[in-house]
Amino acid sequence: MSGLAAFAEALLADDAICPPGLVTWNGSDPQKRFAVYRNNVIVGLVDALADSFPVTQALVGADFFRAMAREFVRRPPPRSPVLALYGEGFAGFIESFPPAATLLYLADVARLELLRVQAWHAADADAITQAQVAAVPTDPDGLPAAHLTLHPALFLLASAHAVVSLWAAHQADAVAEALAAVDPARAETALVCRKDLEVNIYRVDPGTAAFIGKLQQGQPFGAAMAQALQADDDFDPAATLALMLRTGAITDITIPTLMAPIHHPE
Repeated sequence: MSGLAAFAEALLADDAICPPGLVTWNGSDPQKRFAVYRNNVIVGLVDALADSFPVTQALVGADFFRAMAREFVRRPPPRSPVLALYGEGFAGFIESFPPAATLLYLADVARLELLRVQAWHAADADAITQAQVAAVPTDPDGLPAAHLTLHPALFLLASAHAVVSLWAAHQADAVAEALAAVDPARAETALVCRKDLEVNIYRVDPGTAAFIGKLQQGQPFGAAMAQALQADDDFDPAATLALMLRTGAITDITIPTLMAPIHHPE
């Protein structure tokens, strides 16, 4: 192992042993200097998690969250120099963290907050306008085969818990009152999307989630519609498309008979 690799490993090790061969420029104790540096690294990573997972922290309190986060940061270090993207495996860690075992919803709340961060940092793309949608030929044979390209900042999260309601309650002025009205055991699916510079989170029904999920997988309009109706007899295509247009979720529509996507005009 190289000296640099040993230094990096020692920073997040369970013990606080100074890596061998470390010296200081002024002759001070390397062990003490390394301990300060090591603590700063760990605190910085914990702070980054607190910034990205504010609702997760609020649900358990700062002391519990920071103790849990300190255990997480001792695992493999960040893979990106952008600390805003740190925490990809945090939700999975929460699921295996014994002190959080009774908080069954906590990991999915963390997953929702991570998707919110990813939506914020996702690539930009121009959303198709209602006028452009209105110009799409209503060929009964062509429309079911149409492919909709969705915004790269669009994500779905299906949970057995009320993740959207729990997150929304923490955006309210009276958080305690809002939380009291939430049943954490109620299953919810979240739609996370960014329009312009704002990331929004919506609770969507099973049909809407199935429809958007199939579109994300590259299924044509007709097949996605069939899957949505199979998942939810009450699926409302018009309401779902209105939501997608309002949130800027659709960036292109390709009709096979046209052999070209409907883009924004230059």
